[in-house]
Amino acid sequence: MVDASPQATIGVLGAGSWGTALAIQLARAGRTTWLWGRSLEHLAELARDRRNLRYLPEADFPANLGIEGDLAHLAAKADILLLAVPSHGVRALLRDIAPRLDRRVPVAWASKGLEHPQGKLLHEVAAEVLGAEWPVAVLSGPTFAQEVARGLPTAVTIASAHAGFAQELAVCISSESFRAYTSGDIVGVEVGGAVKNVLAIGTGIADGLGLGANTRVALITRGLVEMTRLGLAVGAQRDTFAGLAGLGDLVLTCTDDQSRNRRFGLALAAGRAVAEAQAEIRQVVEGVQGASAVRGMALRAGVEMPICEQIYRVIHEGLAPQQAVHALMTRALKPEQSV
Repeated sequence: MVDASPQATIGVLGAGSWGTALAIQLARAGRTTWLWGRSLEHLAELARDRRNLRYLPEADFPANLGIEGDLAHLAAKADILLLAVPSHGVRALLRDIAPRLDRRVPVAWASKGLEHPQGKLLHEVAAEVLGAEWPVAVLSGPTFAQEVARGLPTAVTIASAHAGFAQELAVCISSESFRAYTSGDIVGVEVGGAVKNVLAIGTGIADGLGLGANTRVALITRGLVEMTRLGLAVGAQRDTFAGLAGLGDLVLTCTDDQSRNRRFGLALAAGRAVAEAQAEIRQVVEGVQGASAVRGMALRAGVEMPICEQIYRVIHEGLAPQQAVHALMTRALKPEQSV
């Protein structure tokens, strides 16, 4: 195992629930951690309350977690930068960071999704902004912010083409309650994180319609097939989808109401309009734009994803959920293992 320096300083960019939880965990693991966000008013509240009362009101900040409102100051003192913003904000934040980096500070993100509307994977976005050789990584897996902040046992995957960076970040964030595994398959980990958001909306719709446990499990299982099929078409490794960032995250977000995407699906099934359902959740629902981005990637790759296609049609074309179910159940029969 790489022996990460106990003096390593980590900058977490994004002061929502996920960024705050990750900052708490890094500090809990013994790292000097700084949390940055765009709202100076919100940052002042965090510094005053030593909690994020908006998103994680019960989680106290460790003493070694500081608040930093100046992005340039943060870039200058951080040994690693970890982005925890919605996927649609990653490019803009990387562009803000890039001119402030006077040295090759490794950059990771814990965002799950594709860049909309192009459907680019986030490591492709990072390569365009920072350069193809910049050390980058993605942190993903079955995680809810509240449980991480509470210190409940959690396991994640950190994927990177730079094995040393993945291992360093894994050492920095791991503790008795948080275990990080490493992977070289950044494509597979990112595909898993994007597709599971869409499928979680689908299972929320199905459960909201009262379709039962059989339907939920069928959606998860066949959704995993679609996720794997797309991943293999764009260069991922099959085994990744049986791991934490594939099956693990898929099961989590499809079965627990802490998932924003699942709750969004439940709201659609209850008759809410898309905008109304998003407003009720009051945080970004990645699967809404993700449904369009995943569909675009599948079309470009020539990959059939019937479940994701129907979820896209419900969200973006106004198809009634019951009609989407009918379309899936009346498709031509085929062998289960066909790809």
